[in-house]
Amino acid sequence: MKAKLVKRFEDQIAELERELKTELPKEIQKARELGDLRENAEYKAAKERQEFVNARIAMLKKRAGEIALMNVDKLPRDKAGLGSSVTLLESTGERMEIQLVMPEDADVERGFISTASPIGRAIVNREVGDEVTVTVPNGSRTFELVKLVTIHDS
Repeated sequence: MKAKLVKRFEDQIAELERELKTELPKEIQKARELGDLRENAEYKAAKERQEFVNARIAMLKKRAGEIALMNVDKLPRDKAGLGSSVTLLESTGERMEIQLVMPEDADVERGFISTASPIGRAIVNREVGDEVTVTVPNGSRTFELVKLVTIHDS
């Protein structure tokens, strides 16, 4: 799990560094050729993207370093935690399969739920058979945790 997370960050960093070193300089050069930089929207957009990419690379490198230092053995073996795959059964009968991830990896469409989100916080440290109630903007939802696979099991 830890190795997969670090690899995913390293892949993102490599992609962003390629953009920073090859694509953005070309865009900036093209924009410079258009003339006056004070009123050049393309130039401003490329420079803003360059700043964003630099900040994102720094954040990813920091996060990868933190993950590398993380002691996975301290994550619970029988309770939901970072990296756990969880199957929830809603009181309506609907089944939901999710994986608990770090905030920057959250992707609801793919079932990756942040441990910092309301549902993620409600699930962390829960066991199979536990009932989980999550407050959402339009009320609350109740789930039963019916299946749990921790990072130690996968």
